[in-house]
Amino acid sequence: MYKTIGLLAHVDAGKTTFAEALLYHTQTIRSRGRVDHRDAFLDSHEIEKARGITVFADQAEMKYGESTYFLLDTPGHVDFSAEMERALQVLDYAVIIVSAVEGVEGHTETVWQLLRTYGIPTLFFINKTDRTGADPDRVLADLRSELSGNVLDLSGWAESGRWDETQKAWLAEREEALLEPFLEGTGSDEEWNAHLTRLVADGRVFPCMQGSALLDIGIDSFLSALDRLTPTRYDPQLPFAGRVYKIRHDEQGTRVTFMKALQGELKVRDEMAYGPESDGGRRTEKITGIRKYNGQRFIQVDRASAGELFAVTGLTEAYSGEAVGALRDTIRRELTPTLQSKVLYEAPLHQKEVLRVFRLLDAEDPTLGTRWDEALQELHIHVMGRIQLEVLQQVLRERFQMILAFGPPEILYKETITAPVIGCGHFEPLGHYAEVHLRLEPGERGSGVTFVNACHADDLSVGYQNLIGQHVLEREHHGLLTGSPLTDVRVTLLTGRSHNKHTSGGDFREATYRALRQALEQAENMLLEPVYQFKIKVGLDELGKVLTDIQQAHGRFDPPETGDRTAVITGVVPVSTFMDYGVELASITHGKGAISLKFGGYEPCHQTETVISRKNYNKDADPAYTSTSIFCAKGQSYSVPWEAAKRHMHALVEELS
Repeated sequence: MYKTIGLLAHVDAGKTTFAEALLYHTQTIRSRGRVDHRDAFLDSHEIEKARGITVFADQAEMKYGESTYFLLDTPGHVDFSAEMERALQVLDYAVIIVSAVEGVEGHTETVWQLLRTYGIPTLFFINKTDRTGADPDRVLADLRSELSGNVLDLSGWAESGRWDETQKAWLAEREEALLEPFLEGTGSDEEWNAHLTRLVADGRVFPCMQGSALLDIGIDSFLSALDRLTPTRYDPQLPFAGRVYKIRHDEQGTRVTFMKALQGELKVRDEMAYGPESDGGRRTEKITGIRKYNGQRFIQVDRASAGELFAVTGLTEAYSGEAVGALRDTIRRELTPTLQSKVLYEAPLHQKEVLRVFRLLDAEDPTLGTRWDEALQELHIHVMGRIQLEVLQQVLRERFQMILAFGPPEILYKETITAPVIGCGHFEPLGHYAEVHLRLEPGERGSGVTFVNACHADDLSVGYQNLIGQHVLEREHHGLLTGSPLTDVRVTLLTGRSHNKHTSGGDFREATYRALRQALEQAENMLLEPVYQFKIKVGLDELGKVLTDIQQAHGRFDPPETGDRTAVITGVVPVSTFMDYGVELASITHGKGAISLKFGGYEPCHQTETVISRKNYNKDADPAYTSTSIFCAKGQSYSVPWEAAKRHMHALVEELS
């Protein structure tokens, strides 16, 4: 039986030490490493050793009982939470490690909410019970009050597998069908174990155990409980289907695609289909090699079967979250960077080489969103925080021998429109011809840019219609206020024109971009800023000060939930005014307050004029992003500015009702 288990935690909860203990007890490693000794099996990168934190989600294979476990140790630092989220895509079960001293922390809640979004059955382990100040009973109570009332303490059960009346009553409260056997005293321990296993798999009960990974307390009991509570079922007889969760490049520069087999079997030299459907069907490539990794080491194998984690070579464009084989649904990421930074480099480094390297890193971490600004001749990337930039700088130096720097992280703003508008673009230099009419409408918040085809086949061939849709979605378009990415816009193709002799595919790219830009010139544009959904826990004495701070940060909050000595405040606040508030909160509360910040999407900017003034964006400075249409008469091409373009169009321009 194959099982994929992910370890997740707030930074410094002892997650990597816990992973070492599991590997040692299953005889996967001969001696346990330690983060502070820089010899942990799964924190083997030099960057991880130097910083003492997990940066990359690496995997280990261990055997226990009749099962083979694939263990994924994920980053706990918030700057690397995108790497953690990519690992969630292939988990059967997750284990959240919580410190018995610090308890539920900000990133613990972020991890918990992500696991619920992905629907991954979850267990808890309260670690560091040997530490001074440890209070596992308090932490268990916090887990129940702050995360879920369905956290079940299995400390006693983990050793014996036997049920006492209190535990049966607790389980019966959560499923009515168990009430009768509880009241009548029927059902064996094995039957109650089966009920628990089912409720865990359904995500309705979350077992919790405790101990000390460093002192080897509670690890045997945890492994025994884990093995009993986590059944999996994969069918190797079905057609192959899998999910990509990570992209890496080895020392030779070979692209390595990590995936999980969800069903069937894959062999070397098999053809692999992946990607969206197109006119020619999904992309198909041959698997040239299959690798099974254990830490940084791997072995070459001939095949991989349902339930296994492995890596393949031969795929050139698959990305994290991609469905492969018989699987069709691509996973959408929940975590989104809210900051951007400029890449700073000097000669002898050349723009093309720097961009090539960042395209490789983009494949490994799609959230980087590498973007070359042609008008400014600048390279920008999206990041989670300053620590990520420091690590990225080290990666570039060690892997690619590139010495470069980054500008200070800035807020990643976006732009949208407030009302429908119609734009048209015409591209007709001598020997070329294309015309496109688009309707742009405000989309739902968080929807990005979407495309709808309302063009009749009598006006334009289906092939050209599909081409226009590709051009709308193939790149990031930017708004006219600050040059920030365009989002939350629904683009509808109304009509278009082609020429039997002169039209080529690239003509419709030019016409489509001009139509989009011409529409934005007419639209009422709006600047958006990223916001946090926050949760702050403070003492009653600090409540007033924190509420004042939230208001001054242009945030809003729900009525606080107050207890005997503490208060919990939830609400929404701009990232720009609150991204460093954790430091101030620690000062106000002498380290006793707790804050959880989760990306909450984009909202209208609270200081639009200030941001526009600071950005000082010139919308006409980019010749590749023009609203001017090009027409041809008497063998001569001529330009028509966006204000007059509508009158020159060859197709009738639709009017808004």
